[in-house]
Amino acid sequence: MWFYLIALAMTLAVVWVRKRYSYWKDRGIPYVEPSFPAGNIRGMGRTKHLSAQMQSCYQELKGQGPVGGIFFFINPVAIALDLEFIKTALVKDFQYFHDRSVYYNEKDDPLSAHLFTMEGTKWKNLRAKLTPTFTSGKMKMMFPTIIGVADEFQKLMSKEVATNGEIEMKEILARFTTDVIGSCAFGLECNSLHDPDAQFRRMGKKIFSFANGRFIKAVLAQQFRSLARTLRISLVDTEVSEFFMNAVKDTVKFREENKIERNDFMSLLMKLKNDDTANGMEALTIEQIAAQAFVFFLAGFETSSTTMSYCLYELAQSAELQDKARKNVLDSIKKHGSLTYEAMQDMHYIDQCINESLRKYPVVSSLTRSVSKDYKLPNSSVILPQGTTLIIPVYALHHDPEYYSDPERYDPDRFTKDQVAKRNPYCFIPFGEGPRNCIGLRFGMMQARVGLAYLLKDYRFTLSSKTPVPVKISPRSPVLSSEGGLWLQVEKIVS
Repeated sequence: MWFYLIALAMTLAVVWVRKRYSYWKDRGIPYVEPSFPAGNIRGMGRTKHLSAQMQSCYQELKGQGPVGGIFFFINPVAIALDLEFIKTALVKDFQYFHDRSVYYNEKDDPLSAHLFTMEGTKWKNLRAKLTPTFTSGKMKMMFPTIIGVADEFQKLMSKEVATNGEIEMKEILARFTTDVIGSCAFGLECNSLHDPDAQFRRMGKKIFSFANGRFIKAVLAQQFRSLARTLRISLVDTEVSEFFMNAVKDTVKFREENKIERNDFMSLLMKLKNDDTANGMEALTIEQIAAQAFVFFLAGFETSSTTMSYCLYELAQSAELQDKARKNVLDSIKKHGSLTYEAMQDMHYIDQCINESLRKYPVVSSLTRSVSKDYKLPNSSVILPQGTTLIIPVYALHHDPEYYSDPERYDPDRFTKDQVAKRNPYCFIPFGEGPRNCIGLRFGMMQARVGLAYLLKDYRFTLSSKTPVPVKISPRSPVLSSEGGLWLQVEKIVS
């Protein structure tokens, strides 16, 4: 009896999975043939990074329509293939695609409910509240704080180069950006430049440390979000959560008791906490403040440090490009008398180098959107049902030879004004696009310019034997991060 019941259950399961895997075929959408149980993400986190898998799917399906079909485990996912459709989804028809389709749990994991993950009206209201923080005027006010940290960074580099000319640049740049974010987001001296085991740096490492169990947990929670919330799944490590929550509570309490105001992110968040009429919306709670400070830290230190390290890695392979970048820094400083905000804004070739690094190594390799209501594809009778996840394969777009000739070659001149004007802007979207683009774009670019300017004006970089060419991407990292860091030979320039 039990044998027949088990056989029946297995037969029904096989039929259900086969039906599930015919999802895109039944709708007339071209798709990549899946395999059970991983679908089209077999090996993700073990042998392949998500960027490589999405690039493979994109290349197989491109030219067959605005979207194609793939599967994350047994979940059907749409992948955008056409630049005009990407523009439509991110901008023109944004009302259908305003949510990111990223797991969060506001009740059991309050730090996960931040601007990046929140949905619907809550996201819209929060974005409106936080937008004034990232104007060019606010960036100029924060600039002296970044320069203060950069001066300490300069002292550290001098010691490191004198001791050992071979340096792991990703780690040392992460310590720089950790101290920048700590100062601007929390108003605290993190001291990770002079103490690599400082708490903020330790917590930063822990956020991006994905051991096997945690990686699988994150992937499953993402794919089965409702079930994960029912099971009260938390993705932020308990120690990390407690540390950031306490850091924010202590900072807010100290500032309120001593009536301290600073030109930083925390001061704006405190104003939003204390003003329940801000933009006609509810005031922020202390948990919401902590969540926003957390994501600012999370997004700010890792993305900028990774981008700067890739930029130096590429410049280390070309003395000509490196000299050109260094000249741009020195000319701007000479023109303005010192490394002022205006001098930084004048470093156009440095901007080109950063943009080319973001093209070749987009830190966020894919964008995700969730269909908020049934959506009819343009010039088609096909409907993407509410709840469908849409992947925009940023890495694949940035490496598409149709848009960038010889895409594996590093060439900052792809981002001269003339070259940018010739291209469809939606083939370069490292910060997203439309109403839900990266709110911290200006800040990220500012700290990257400052970090690179301080390094290039004083040091020459060449490749280390410890760093392979091409660089090996860590399959387990949620961002496009190099395996084993990025080691470079660093030599002090004697003037």
